[in-house]
Amino acid sequence: MTGEAIKVPRQSAQPTVETLNEQGPAPRYLQLKQFICRQIDSGVWPPHHRVPSENELVDLSGVSRMTVNRALRELTAEGRLVRMQGVGTFVAEPKSHSPLLAVNNIADEISEHGHRHRAEVKLLREELAGPERALSMGVQERENLFHSLIVHYQDNVPVQIEDRFVNPALAPHYLEQDFTQLTPNAYLQRLSPLTSGEHVVEAVTATPEEAQLLHIARTEPCLLIRRRTWTGKRIVSVARLLHPGSRHRLEGRFGEPA
Repeated sequence: MTGEAIKVPRQSAQPTVETLNEQGPAPRYLQLKQFICRQIDSGVWPPHHRVPSENELVDLSGVSRMTVNRALRELTAEGRLVRMQGVGTFVAEPKSHSPLLAVNNIADEISEHGHRHRAEVKLLREELAGPERALSMGVQERENLFHSLIVHYQDNVPVQIEDRFVNPALAPHYLEQDFTQLTPNAYLQRLSPLTSGEHVVEAVTATPEEAQLLHIARTEPCLLIRRRTWTGKRIVSVARLLHPGSRHRLEGRFGEPA
């Protein structure tokens, strides 16, 4: 590596001529990653913007195709880009995020970040508890439970499948609610305060049906949160919250800096 400045010529929807090694003598693939991230972070390349192809970036930057491929591959793995076979590479939609230990309303999380929430109710009915479900809910086998399956959208992009079972004794009018206007979380919080909760987080792949609902490839990694919430000593609900890994992250913090 010579350390020579790599320049990008002026183009429409791109910044003025600038070097890719403003951060010092970094490896060429890292210089290119930093340049692409600057275009994204500055808003020059907004979400869904088509990034120049590998060949175009080779011509623009003067680096090798192997270097360009590594930069794009790593940015895709980091969730900054989305690569679609035969179509191109695009700026990824910013990931939604949830606090790791809090029980928050997904509609509030989405709106707080300037996006529009909407929900599609796929299932809302009464079911009998099987052995496994009865154990997780703390009820007797074959007791009635309420079951809802809802897909939550950020703008027009599905970001969560909420598969929830609810104790009818604690929410007797659950099936009468319009969950396109009010989330189950918000409704249950109104009925009685949640006194405790449990989160179990796993990395999984979606079922074919779930992948179709989330508009993702069957092989895309997903983030699964299994959540149980209590009022006093009684379990209110058990929820299975499935997020595409490319569209969601969990955040957590404890204690205060010294």
